[in-house]
Amino acid sequence: MRLERVRVRRPGHRPRVVMVLPPIVAPEPVVVFCGLAGAASTKHRDHYYEGPGNSFWSSLHLSGFTARELAPHEDRLLAEPVDGTPMGLTDLVGHWNPRWVEIDRLVEQMKTWQPEWLAITGKGAAAEAGKALGRRGRPHLGVQDWYVGPAQVFVLPGPSGANQRRDYDGRPNRLSWWRDLAMICGVG
Repeated sequence: MRLERVRVRRPGHRPRVVMVLPPIVAPEPVVVFCGLAGAASTKHRDHYYEGPGNSFWSSLHLSGFTARELAPHEDRLLAEPVDGTPMGLTDLVGHWNPRWVEIDRLVEQMKTWQPEWLAITGKGAAAEAGKALGRRGRPHLGVQDWYVGPAQVFVLPGPSGANQRRDYDGRPNRLSWWRDLAMICGVG
């Protein structure tokens, strides 16, 4: 997939261009999945959630969002309603020196696409988004009481292969959170 050039400007700093994966969004999505992309690391990805051990695509399937497990290189298939559920993929672009995220870009995307849900993949990404929106405290997994644009936030466990814990906010595995989101979205 071709990376797109995005011009960003942090208040009080000069504009600069970063390379990011372009969003993949079906018309009228019910849910948009959002990860956190570091501006430098994005250059090394060709597809969403393609890292070794990443469970995003299997979780998407096992929770009922797709009839079969898609491979990362099939991420473009989400641009059309898959198995009846319109979805999308995007990233919250993060910068680490100084630390800030491009929340305005994400808010504008949500206003344009109008999903019911923004599923942020990982508490860290959700914490960065919340902080940028003026929220205090760390988010928990599941439904949040805050929105990004018109989309209510649902925090999923991070799908990275490095995220292998014994406890996911009181649950033994990540998949139960994905199934909760699927149920809320009317999947299955």
